[in-house]
Amino acid sequence: MIFSVLISIIAAAALVVILMLVSSRRRSASKSGSTKESIQKKGRAAIIKEAEKKLSHDPHNVSALETLGDIYYEDGNWEKMLGTYKVLYDLSAVHVEINIAKVAGRQGIAAFKLDKFDEAENALLISMKKNPESFETNYYLAKTLMNKNSFEKASICLRKCRLLQPENTEVLELAGIALFKAQKYKESLPYLKQALEEHPDSKEILFYLANSMTECGMGDKALKLFVHLRPDPTFGAQSCLEAGRMHERSKDYQAAIQDYEIGLKLPNTPEQITLQLKYRIALAYIAVNNISKGLEYLVQIRSAKSGYKDTENLISRYQELNQNKNLQTYLMSGTSDFVALCRKVISVIFKDSFVKVEDVAVTSECVEVICYVENNKWEAKELFRFYRTSSVIGDIYVREFHSKLRDAKCDAGYCVTMGSFSESAHKYAEGRPIDLVEKEQLSRYLKKVSMFN
Repeated sequence: MIFSVLISIIAAAALVVILMLVSSRRRSASKSGSTKESIQKKGRAAIIKEAEKKLSHDPHNVSALETLGDIYYEDGNWEKMLGTYKVLYDLSAVHVEINIAKVAGRQGIAAFKLDKFDEAENALLISMKKNPESFETNYYLAKTLMNKNSFEKASICLRKCRLLQPENTEVLELAGIALFKAQKYKESLPYLKQALEEHPDSKEILFYLANSMTECGMGDKALKLFVHLRPDPTFGAQSCLEAGRMHERSKDYQAAIQDYEIGLKLPNTPEQITLQLKYRIALAYIAVNNISKGLEYLVQIRSAKSGYKDTENLISRYQELNQNKNLQTYLMSGTSDFVALCRKVISVIFKDSFVKVEDVAVTSECVEVICYVENNKWEAKELFRFYRTSSVIGDIYVREFHSKLRDAKCDAGYCVTMGSFSESAHKYAEGRPIDLVEKEQLSRYLKKVSMFN
């Protein structure tokens, strides 16, 4: 019996609390509506004057504060709105009629508008706990989190906004951008595509869509979007950079050069992107053997920012190549020109001899030439191996070369590189019929070569 009475008392108390909350919300809504009606009847200035008069007598007059809060909200007077709702939130501890969800939400919105994102986040989270179904709270919390680079959390709020207002196109756009910046590229695609259908002229959406497509392996479609975006003053420079990289990957260096040139002509490009464009265009020009043009951009980079990437090493290397066309041919030309140059080098080494080439083999690593050499004093069968690398070659390659020398029944061999041989490689060659020709010696031979005779 006592237990039944207690249950009845608890149920009655809960009902009273619920009724009080409902009543409070109705009063709040009624208050908001009556504020608008009063403004229409009395005028904004009169309402503000009346509320301020009440506050001069009682700074904690809830009704006057709510009236002013509504007016500041409607007017977008964020500074005064923030101060008013802070007072109301503080008063909510002793005034149960104050709608905390609304007050904290409005406080958060005002803080967001004033770029006070930490304060905005705290207030909006309080509002959301009280009323998680508020579109406005979820929306502004998402925008606040995006400004704080918390994109994954923002996307959760925007997902809620989508449920509350499925037709809101601005939410679509924000959701796509938030997911993209959270590196959830596949998830961002449908949002960005729908947003683009609603805003076909939006370059921002197009740019994020192109980047998402790139990350999802849709390179061909992404490239078309980047090319379309190249002239844009905001996203053009970065789009030129992305399009150029794609063209470079497909070995279309002329198209890449065009992309980078467009990007470099755009005004107000950030320095970091300008440096990237110049670096990429320099490498693209070098790839098409226009070393002098590539050097121009590398020198510009050095002047603008000393120590940028490996610019100094590239300048040092390609200045030497630019001054020595044979060296340039050795390292960068096509296979046929390289083989022709190798034959010329053999003729220089045996300048007073008759040289007859018997066989030429081209691999991904080197060119091998077997030839017969004859002069007044001796004759021999020689094996030449020309490496195009400028790095260090180890003894394992020299050992393999020696095996090839014996298999081909050659009398001696020359292993040639634009780089150098390791100490162990030199030790292995000692006492064997192998000459190791390194960069310095090869450069002397190349200076004596004329490709025109």
